[in-house]
Amino acid sequence: MSEIINLLLVEDNPADVELTRVNLEQAKIYIDLQVVMDGEAALDYLFQREAYIDAKRPDLVLLDLNLPKVNGIEVLTQIKNDSDLKGIPVVVLTSSEADSDVVNAYANHANAYVTKPIGLDSFDKIVKSIENFWLTVVKLAPKKD
Repeated sequence: MSEIINLLLVEDNPADVELTRVNLEQAKIYIDLQVVMDGEAALDYLFQREAYIDAKRPDLVLLDLNLPKVNGIEVLTQIKNDSDLKGIPVVVLTSSEADSDVVNAYANHANAYVTKPIGLDSFDKIVKSIENFWLTVVKLAPKKD
């Protein structure tokens, strides 16, 4: 695949951002990774507001739930309630193992729910699994012009 994959990572933990970035840099496909650190910035990015007026539409969103300003469920809800954005796959990538968070994420149309593991090797495997499935196996919707 020679096409560039636009990936939006919504994550407030700099260590998790760096771990994700390092793992994705080893990918066999070209990934344009954009990172925002809170839910408000994620919505501005997705709706091309403020500093993100020229933001590229992501092909995939990796979304943490526990975010400052606007929580991940609200971001997910706004994505899936918008006719232009709802087709973007959203993978919840969070430290929460609470059943209520899993149920709430799927009730709001998350495409997958992945719990962040403890430990560097386990985190690496999770990111590589997401990359392999969502960016290699799955056929994503064609880019809008």
